[in-house]
Amino acid sequence: MTIARYTLIAAAVLGLAACGKQEPAQSDAAASAPAASATAAAGGASGDTVTVKIGHAAPLTGNIAHLGKDNEDGVKLAIDEINAAGGADIGGKKVKFEMDSEDDQADPKTATTVAQRFVDEKVVGVIGHLNSGTTIPASKIYSDAGIPQISPSATAVAYTAQGFKTAFRVMANDAQQGKVLGEYAVQKLGAKKIAIVDDRTAYGQGLADEFEKAAKAAGGDIVKREFTTNQETDFNAILTSIKGTKPDLIFYGGMDAQAAPLKKQAHKLGISAKVMGGDGTQTPELIKLAGDDSEGMVSSSPGQPKDQLPGGKEFLDKFKKTFGQEVQLYAPYCYDAVKVMVEAMKKAGSTEPAKYLPELAKIDYQGVTGPITFDEKGDIKNGAITIYTVKGGKWEVLEIVGGAAAK
Repeated sequence: MTIARYTLIAAAVLGLAACGKQEPAQSDAAASAPAASATAAAGGASGDTVTVKIGHAAPLTGNIAHLGKDNEDGVKLAIDEINAAGGADIGGKKVKFEMDSEDDQADPKTATTVAQRFVDEKVVGVIGHLNSGTTIPASKIYSDAGIPQISPSATAVAYTAQGFKTAFRVMANDAQQGKVLGEYAVQKLGAKKIAIVDDRTAYGQGLADEFEKAAKAAGGDIVKREFTTNQETDFNAILTSIKGTKPDLIFYGGMDAQAAPLKKQAHKLGISAKVMGGDGTQTPELIKLAGDDSEGMVSSSPGQPKDQLPGGKEFLDKFKKTFGQEVQLYAPYCYDAVKVMVEAMKKAGSTEPAKYLPELAKIDYQGVTGPITFDEKGDIKNGAITIYTVKGGKWEVLEIVGGAAAK
């Protein structure tokens, strides 16, 4: 299997505006590898500008490549911005950053190969992966090597439940998101009979499980539970089976590439039930793929609405000016993940993972997505969840649940 590799040396850009448990044992050799590389990278005489690598991993090919590219661009924007300002002041030196971007193809096996490559190439930190199903297996490799990892988009509870001290995420997890979705479906949308379909990935199934628990607790009746894959586009058999149960709502656990045809085919079969999904479906791409049939889709997304983020408008304008397109979904979280990682390096006075990791764990940073602090597991504290619906071909906010106030 070929891994498409994108390595970008971030340069100054003219015109650019200034995601108590025991940690697994690790060998001395593995733990020292990234530290040694960072020390070498940060060598040179006082006043020299040095360069270190930050890894980024996401699906850059396949049916959700639009989301992977969105993530990559968020990382690129942050790194270019730091470099354009002359680099970061870390330990008395000017440090510039290079993005080493890899295509994990949304495949767990490929993700572990990518993770090992990052270790071998001695990156000082990793932003990624995008999917929970890739983030979780890769996290063990980063933990063993002592390399800090911040996922901007992996929401599965299992990611940070492993107890790896190197694992962090900058958005709310599926336990929080699933609870809000399940309660909203029953209490606000009035759904009594609910069918659930998931793509059997760590993300899709995990979110569907959390949704089911919350919906049942709120008084909903799960009349059907089906599953598919994250490559399927024909849902007629599943939907025909579901139609006979006459559900008020169909919940889909998965990404927009499947949710869009599912929504279209449900309409074609005359199913009047509302269709609901999580953050993987709350994208401009879903509206593009489903067209008029996207109308009425209900989805959630961790975080505040993009245009209501503390630094949202400025970020969105800058992103569009730089890349010529709108943010798809997770780019602001990727941008913040880079800034948080670099801020921890500044506080530690070092790019060595072992030295800046403790600072990352206790970071208190005001990002464009809001205040960022982590709990003992590496989950962001006080993460908001926003519920949206498609109306008139656009996503509109229905409700915002939770979240920390901007400082």
